[in-house]
Amino acid sequence: MAFYTQVAPWKTQPGDYDPKYTMWVNNERPIGGVEVLSDELKARNVAPQWLPYVYVYDVDACSRQVKLLGGDVRMGPYEVPNVGSWSVITDLHGARIGLYEPEAKVPTEYSAPRRGEFSWHELATTDYKAAFEFYHALFGWERTSESDMGEMGTYFMFGKKGVPYGGMFNRRPDMPPPHWLSYIRVDDIRGAVDSMKKLGGAVHRGPMEVPGGDMIAICSDPQGAAIALHTVKL
Repeated sequence: MAFYTQVAPWKTQPGDYDPKYTMWVNNERPIGGVEVLSDELKARNVAPQWLPYVYVYDVDACSRQVKLLGGDVRMGPYEVPNVGSWSVITDLHGARIGLYEPEAKVPTEYSAPRRGEFSWHELATTDYKAAFEFYHALFGWERTSESDMGEMGTYFMFGKKGVPYGGMFNRRPDMPPPHWLSYIRVDDIRGAVDSMKKLGGAVHRGPMEVPGGDMIAICSDPQGAAIALHTVKL
């Protein structure tokens, strides 16, 4: 908590249902949470990590569909009274992601990610075409565009109604197993990177410019959890 509240414009507040769970708050709005890994997860050699969640209308039905599509349900579905229901799944290549059905339905109109919000979600996988078919069937995600990355191959961007949510690509053999990586929008990426380094984090790539003029940096926090930073070209 001490690390991220100095890198991103976040505050924290106690979770409503579990004193061990702390909420990340951005502009007075909860955007995620943090908790210590349980003994069960430690026994399964689960390392510190970020887990993005996808908003779904029916977590039970969606979890059942995961298995039909070749994925697996690793945890849940569970219900948290007055909060919502959730499960953790892996896709057909083993990348882990969460499903979340809030108790109170939320508006789904798109608004561009603001400072301190998660602005991009990226999947490094074994076969991005097969992965996209899985997520298209599960969430209705659509192709928005593609980009040639040279030796790295194709960067495939997905979203809905023409609005990109993130990208997918085939990982190199020397990269970690298939995984999702989330990007935090910051105003000053160089300042955020400097803060990360001073606080014990690591910067693995960047800051660097990507097509369109935005700046990104691929990082990890002091406990090794991967996270990325993103500054939008104004």
